[in-house]
Amino acid sequence: MLTENQIQSLCDFLKPRLSKKRFTHSVNVANEAQKLAKKYGVDSDSAFIAGYLHDCAKELSQEEQKELMSRSDFPIDKVEYVATPLFHAIAGAVVVKEQLGITDAGILTAIRYHTVAAPNMSGLSEVIYLADLISEDRDYKDVKHMRKLSYESLNGAMLEALRFSINDSVKKGNAIPVSTLLAYNDYVQRNKLSKEKRENN
Repeated sequence: MLTENQIQSLCDFLKPRLSKKRFTHSVNVANEAQKLAKKYGVDSDSAFIAGYLHDCAKELSQEEQKELMSRSDFPIDKVEYVATPLFHAIAGAVVVKEQLGITDAGILTAIRYHTVAAPNMSGLSEVIYLADLISEDRDYKDVKHMRKLSYESLNGAMLEALRFSINDSVKKGNAIPVSTLLAYNDYVQRNKLSKEKRENN
């Protein structure tokens, strides 16, 4: 269980870096991530930390984000190198590691992939991806459906979220990162196997 001092330390780091709106979103994601973590047996402290810090690099300049990306230990594909809205997730994992000294691979991976997803995601990464989509401040058209789905099935919610993300990118004429396509294929297969298992029981 995180102590008040530990949470305050995270707050002292994050609050000066973000606008009031973005900071509120980060707190909401942390709280949602904790709830999902408890529902699905994921470490709730790790979920809170990753959720709280997932957008820590969001309001840095594009140049700062790109410089941080150059020091990332994670693979980065060509689409991510030119899609500026995706920079902050990769940069954020670097900030968290270098400036806060957090080396937990699960937390860093969850932050890095919270925008694009990836195949073989851990429960923690899934929780952060979904918490970002369904946090209290979100108000897009299908958010109530996504909230309901997120508490019914991680695999089902991830597949629906990836469908939404890919469809949105296609409509906007944007390229789709390789990890997102691989994640989609992974969750199609997971849900297919899950359905077959249910039908055979």
